[in-house]
Amino acid sequence: MSGLTDMDCRRAITYPIFDSKDDRLNSGGTLTDKFRTRANDPRELPAYTISEAAHYLTVPAATIRYWSVGRHPYAPLIKVPERTPALLSFINLTELHVLAAIRRKHEVKMPSIRRAIEYLAANARHAMDQHHPLISRALETDGLDLFIEQYGQLINISRAGQTAMREIISAALRRIDRDPDGIPIKLYPFTRASVAATPSIVVIDPRLSAGRPVISGTGLATQLIAERYKAGESINDLAYDYERGNEEIEEAIRCELQAAA
Repeated sequence: MSGLTDMDCRRAITYPIFDSKDDRLNSGGTLTDKFRTRANDPRELPAYTISEAAHYLTVPAATIRYWSVGRHPYAPLIKVPERTPALLSFINLTELHVLAAIRRKHEVKMPSIRRAIEYLAANARHAMDQHHPLISRALETDGLDLFIEQYGQLINISRAGQTAMREIISAALRRIDRDPDGIPIKLYPFTRASVAATPSIVVIDPRLSAGRPVISGTGLATQLIAERYKAGESINDLAYDYERGNEEIEEAIRCELQAAA
């Protein structure tokens, strides 16, 4: 973002903390020693507005705001780098992607899911996982079962419901590529209502196109393709111009023109 200096990026970030007993918002709580934004890592810098995140994840903006910055008396579910105005990082986008996946099957109840997230953080082995438990590496192994068990008990869902939740979260996690340290580097957002039917064609990579969606393996921004399509150009013409398959062009358009429900 414009106006950010190296000093801004290195400074300790202060977030509100919450009391797990009553989930009420309190001020204070400084994450100075355990986690700092790295000035050279675009994954951790403020890059997305609430509306942009809502658009990419097909979740209403009001819901993204609620999860990201909270609403009195409830604290947010994730830690964002900028609260006023609210700006989210790529890491935040991957966390919200997992929350959005849960929302496809079950209502995300703030107090209950916060307690399940706290449980994950308390049992995390790495600092990154403690601060971003929704994308913890443990969720790709036995940590997912523990999370679902905790959350399932809190909202009293059936065994079948827990199985469905496990499947949808697993599907969401598979759409996150990680570096050797387990930190997300790419996100393949869901572009269709059916999880199983969504191909991995559109990717969000903070190193490409300022972190905006592109066709995988290229730097072609989906927004540009969609704008040309809305201006009247056909899918065949766009595929010819960009030397891409029709399916790739269609998925780029679908990514940009889908609506949050």
